Amino acid sequence: MGIIWILLMVISIGMMMFADPAGILSAMTASVNESLLLCVKMCGVYCVWLGFIKIMEEINALKAVGNLLRPLIEKLFGSVSPKAKDYLVVNISANLIGVANAATPTAIKAIDEMDKGDVKMTRGMAMLFVINSTGIELLPSTVMSMRAAAGSVSPADILLPSFIVNVVTTALGILLVCLLYKKDADKRASKSGELNVSTPLKGRRA
Repeated sequence: MGIIWILLMVISIGMMMFADPAGILSAMTASVNESLLLCVKMCGVYCVWLGFIKIMEEINALKAVGNLLRPLIEKLFGSVSPKAKDYLVVNISANLIGVANAATPTAIKAIDEMDKGDVKMTRGMAMLFVINSTGIELLPSTVMSMRAAAGSVSPADILLPSFIVNVVTTALGILLVCLLYKKDADKRASKSGELNVSTPLKGRRA
């Protein structure tokens, strides 16, 4: 990801050197100011929701949420360790309230817990990646705060369209992961069956 950002910066600066060399410094300064202002405005939103998640963790409310989400987690991610389930609960909760950046560390920890040392990505890891990329947000607080910072009169107007799009993309992503890993499992089963059939034949020839 770092390479992508570096390439974007190099390409942008290179294009500006030909289009508007004098505007490079002013554009960089203005972008820094706007970025800092946006970060300060969004900081309050993150403090509120991260504090809310911490309070839920302290009063063991996350365990109750985990018990409610356990059937869904087992269905989507398969058999995972209790520690991985805790990380998944926090991750899904953070995504639901639209604090995606707060969900990233728990997603990484959950993937570490689910990593079995295999070369290939497991179904649970792929599912977590897809759900975090297309995650359903009941309250897209990050986008709403950005709209408010940009001067939107009603930043919450995106609630319904955002929810519909997220549901559709998440359902499609889950379906694709299930189909791809089912196809992979069928291939492995067929190869295993071929090996089991060929082994006795070799023994007879010997």
